[in-house]
Amino acid sequence: MLRHEFQPGKLVAGAFLTLAGVLYAGDAGGLWETPWFAVIPVVLGGLCLAGVVGLLTRAVRRRRGPDRAAGAARVRQEQEQETAG
Repeated sequence: MLRHEFQPGKLVAGAFLTLAGVLYAGDAGGLWETPWFAVIPVVLGGLCLAGVVGLLTRAVRRRRGPDRAAGAARVRQEQEQETAG
């Protein structure tokens, strides 16, 4: 299986959309009454929160990116020097 980067914004959006589906499924199953307009704030709030999480993730990755790349290059150089010398 190919590895991919973790995207927490998509996780948050999926969680809130799943919550909206559960609300409607519970209403359809007769477990509770959900007004049609009750899901709108859940979906909009979830999408806004997912956007904020995505922006924070991007900011953290941009800030940490060059340092990690430089650290990995330095480790590679040290390993090459050890094997060559």
